[in-house]
Amino acid sequence: MTDAMPILLMLCPLVSAVIIFFLREENERLRTTINIGSSLLKLGLVAWTLEGVGRGVIYEYRLEFVLGLYMLLRIDALALLFIALSSFLWLVTTVYAIAYFRGTANLSRFFGFFNLCVFATTGIALSGSLISFFFFYELLTLSTWPLVVHKGDHESLAAGRTYLGYTMVGSAVLLFAIVWMEGTTGPVEFVAPPELDKLSGTAQGAIFALLVAGLAVKTAIVPVHSWLPKAMAAPAPVTALLHAVAVVKAGAFGIVRIIYDVYGIDRMAEHSLGVPLAMAASVTIIYGSLKALQQTDIKRMLAFSTVSQISYIVLGASLPGPFATIGGLVHLVHQGLMKITLFFAAGVLAERRGVHSVSQMAGIGRRMPLTMLAFSVAALGLIGVPPLAGFVSKWYLGIGGLQAGHPWVILVLAASSLLNAAYFLPLIYRAWFTEGPDSLEQYDGKEGPTALILPAVVTAFATLGVGVLAGFAFSPLGWASLIVQREYIP
Repeated sequence: MTDAMPILLMLCPLVSAVIIFFLREENERLRTTINIGSSLLKLGLVAWTLEGVGRGVIYEYRLEFVLGLYMLLRIDALALLFIALSSFLWLVTTVYAIAYFRGTANLSRFFGFFNLCVFATTGIALSGSLISFFFFYELLTLSTWPLVVHKGDHESLAAGRTYLGYTMVGSAVLLFAIVWMEGTTGPVEFVAPPELDKLSGTAQGAIFALLVAGLAVKTAIVPVHSWLPKAMAAPAPVTALLHAVAVVKAGAFGIVRIIYDVYGIDRMAEHSLGVPLAMAASVTIIYGSLKALQQTDIKRMLAFSTVSQISYIVLGASLPGPFATIGGLVHLVHQGLMKITLFFAAGVLAERRGVHSVSQMAGIGRRMPLTMLAFSVAALGLIGVPPLAGFVSKWYLGIGGLQAGHPWVILVLAASSLLNAAYFLPLIYRAWFTEGPDSLEQYDGKEGPTALILPAVVTAFATLGVGVLAGFAFSPLGWASLIVQREYIP
């Protein structure tokens, strides 16, 4: 099973994608069965693999090509952290998308690319080498573009062009850096940092800057972030996927791999590469929060919030010391849970009540209590209210900043939390404590289909659960601590 497991995890979404592409539109029941069945199967395989990796088993599959090229799939503890998140959120997003799109056209096309996107994300998580990572990283771009433009209107097509423009340039920069590095060192695998001494110190720094710059596009680091707010033209299930588990998370995950598995802690310190990246992440954190504060459209507010929140992962990875690393890694999971909850809820509000802007939120909490309860829990989590998931991330990042000798990190986290509160709390207050334009007597009490409401409730409950249970070994925090103890502490 050590050879077969990576392939099985890859086949679940790939086989689903191929079958669904050839289904007729009217085969709704079969399409739903394949979507739900494959996501449940993959989640079961991940649960099986967790036990083995916890014991130290490494699952690896190597496929040789020509000219010394090969595909390497490897399940280590870090890969499993990402793939466990993506598998769980794939399931809940599938349930949400089925309910959201019920009765609309082009669903075989949508769910085919949806599963292909999950296949690419799984490949990114399991990639054991730089070339393997780049292949799936590019496949993710190609499989998400049809989802962004799914509506086919002018706004969606414009957003798709912007998305491709940014990501293609970023990919070209990333590929140039990979070719430069591997032209000297040979193939780079994510097992131990490669021997880079054949490169001068200046070349090592330049390659690192290019690698990060290429990945910064999908990570939405300022100033290459503008594609993300424009992608809000996509349907709610797509925006949920983009912000929580697929595109932005793939970029941040790649930066983590570059820092720890390509350069390593010692080389990062030797060439002083961490602090400039931490500063860039900090600027993005504050900038994204300030821009979110200026928005009146809910989805654009959440988009700029993602710009801010995803850089918490980069900040944690760029600071030396175990606490910062743990904080960054656990936020990879925590941000996904909180952000997908917000986008699920925003999609329900838009579809069921036509609520798109903050000004339309008055009294909506009493009309759609489950949806707004989920939204409120996730929003409070992003602010950092204990004992929710966001508090755990910020606590470890703050301690990590002090441990690394950079107390200014505390100021960045505090400023970001205050700004988070400034744009989320008025919205929550308006929803729960003000009267809407229509009386409660005229409300029919039908919040929406269970399949549309339940995913947000489940992920909101998970946002609370991973915070309350953070001290247990099976929690995301416990797994992130295991990764750092096993792989990254010198």
